[in-house]
Amino acid sequence: MSPEPAAAAKEDRMTGYGQYEIMYHWNHLDWNFADPEMEREFEQNEYWKKALPAGIKTDEDGNTYVSVPRRAEGIPATMNKIVMKDGKPLLEAYPSWEWNEAGNSDMLQHVLGYEIDERNRMWMLDQGHLNGAPSEEGAQKIVIWDLTANKLVDSIKIPNDIAPYDTSMLNDLVVDNRNGYVYISDSGNTVPGTVRAGLIVYNMKTGEFRRVLDRHESTQPYPGFRFSIAGHPVQEDKPVQTGVDGIALSADRLALYYTPLTGRNLYAIPTAVLNNFNLPLEDVASEVRAIGSKGSNSDGMYADNQGNIWYTMLEGQGIGYYDPQTRTFQDFVSDDRMLWVDGLFVDRDGSVIFNSNRLHQMFGTPELIDWSNPYNLIVWKAKTGDDLRSYVYAKPQPAAKQ
Repeated sequence: MSPEPAAAAKEDRMTGYGQYEIMYHWNHLDWNFADPEMEREFEQNEYWKKALPAGIKTDEDGNTYVSVPRRAEGIPATMNKIVMKDGKPLLEAYPSWEWNEAGNSDMLQHVLGYEIDERNRMWMLDQGHLNGAPSEEGAQKIVIWDLTANKLVDSIKIPNDIAPYDTSMLNDLVVDNRNGYVYISDSGNTVPGTVRAGLIVYNMKTGEFRRVLDRHESTQPYPGFRFSIAGHPVQEDKPVQTGVDGIALSADRLALYYTPLTGRNLYAIPTAVLNNFNLPLEDVASEVRAIGSKGSNSDGMYADNQGNIWYTMLEGQGIGYYDPQTRTFQDFVSDDRMLWVDGLFVDRDGSVIFNSNRLHQMFGTPELIDWSNPYNLIVWKAKTGDDLRSYVYAKPQPAAKQ
């Protein structure tokens, strides 16, 4: 019998195509405060008008975690777990309120991207910046937390020569425990007018960092790029200039995929190239492959254990995926309420979890937000296939016979 065509296998795998539902929704984010004074200040100063869910993930016990960027003053906690209180989803500082102390460089300052690996450990990427100011010494770091034991595993500082404290924006990371590497996207747009974007590689065995593709064409905003969401131009007077943002590690660990937010192209580079710290930077750059246009610009990206590369669609108001087997891009779900689809994750039950957060309106056209609307901020769940899971659970492929 001849092997099943890749396209047919894909159709069989995507048994829930187009089926999606709302997991959580808010008119604005709210916390389960431990400190009444903090709660009073949060409400009185309306800090919630700049509080949005960015990264979204679930652990092996079904707990849902949310990162909230500290792009403005008054964000109570940057890393959180959703708890239900009187039927309402609230955020609770995670791992604790102490660990979210703003102004303490040893604690979590500003988390966007994070990962939950196959050992139920959370890798939190702390970009360090508070309210857009340069990072303090030691604030940029990777914090590894054991979710099962509820304890710190490690806190790894990211130095200024790898991610400059004044121009970096450490956006997201992916984790390869099998080979011992972490890959980080630096969007590079903290300082207005400066886009020093690139990729960062961390070697778990040696503890070394290396910055690659710094200001390379593939990691930069596409020149002159403008985009609209739901018919409204995004920051028309001050166009978005964000470099490499979404990042995804292939299931076989052989390729790293990435995309700038300001642009539609998807790129890939062999991980063997990234992992060779002795390879000249110009030789690293020569290995970049342009995959093609996704048809929409994207924020978050994620890979599953079957090889698909999932991405959010800002212009397309939904999510899509790239199939490396067929080399095709496919829209998956879209909804008029999906305004700025940000974080993306493939859970253990064959679903894609993602959120929409109106980032462009909060920080561009806040007058367009009706704060009485209970669906301003939404966490969505789209069914894919029962055999789909996060890339971290992909099984190693047997070596080819010589």
